[in-house]
Amino acid sequence: MSMTERIQTYAQLMRLDKPIGILLLLWPMLWGLWFAAQGLPDAHVFVIFVLGTVLMRSAGCVINDYADRDFDPHVERTKNRPMAAGRVGSREALLLAGGLSLIAFLLILPLNQLTIVLSVPALFLAASYPFTKRFFAMPQAYLGIAFSFGIPMAFAAQTDSLPSIVWVLMLANLFWVIAYDTAYAMVDKPDDLKIGIKTSAITFGQFDVLGVMACHSCFIAIMAVIGQLQSMNWVYYAGLAVAVVLIAYQYSLIRNRDRALCFKAFLHNNWVGMTIFFGIALDFLMFPR
Repeated sequence: MSMTERIQTYAQLMRLDKPIGILLLLWPMLWGLWFAAQGLPDAHVFVIFVLGTVLMRSAGCVINDYADRDFDPHVERTKNRPMAAGRVGSREALLLAGGLSLIAFLLILPLNQLTIVLSVPALFLAASYPFTKRFFAMPQAYLGIAFSFGIPMAFAAQTDSLPSIVWVLMLANLFWVIAYDTAYAMVDKPDDLKIGIKTSAITFGQFDVLGVMACHSCFIAIMAVIGQLQSMNWVYYAGLAVAVVLIAYQYSLIRNRDRALCFKAFLHNNWVGMTIFFGIALDFLMFPR
């Protein structure tokens, strides 16, 4: 394999060709950063966190494929991934994941001690999530905690504190992650049942669609409460209203459990996260605190 081919293979292993995971990790972190700053955050904090998000999502993808290297060849959607296809070895994958995590850690060293301390559980959650699919009936909930850790880290970096709103925002994001990742799991449900992997789509059973929509409803309800707690104005709630319309559209995609449409619904959540972010950012811009 030439150097160019190896770089391309590593990029595929890191899912840089499929940025949806980066975006779904990025939006909640940006919500937290804007709430923490009550408007525009410090530029250097913003850059560090955006780069850190890309690096940690990439490392997480590598660890995920390492953990699932014996399962992915038997799943239609994942059988051509680099490790499943035998193009990357286990040692290479672990070295790549370790290198990406180290760079991400070096990025946050100029920040305060609280942010650095929080990076330890954040790394543990990211590295351990892929293994929960073997024994935990709701691994999407574990992923929700992992995908929410950018929120307290953003508050820590911006304010050197962890106010109570952090945990409320994490709870909202937890429900959102369970919702969209259950729709994602519905794509692989037949394959996962065969190989014995546990997912929320399997745990919800015939109520998988209801579970997705119930989690979306909890997400929006908690975000509305956050709006009250943060004294947000009509722009913020307009963003939530648009998000509700987008989520209603997702119901039309997943209600018949068509695998291709469930995957489309999963991808569609990028627009939900982006809409809510713009609602937050524009509200702070139009109504300075």
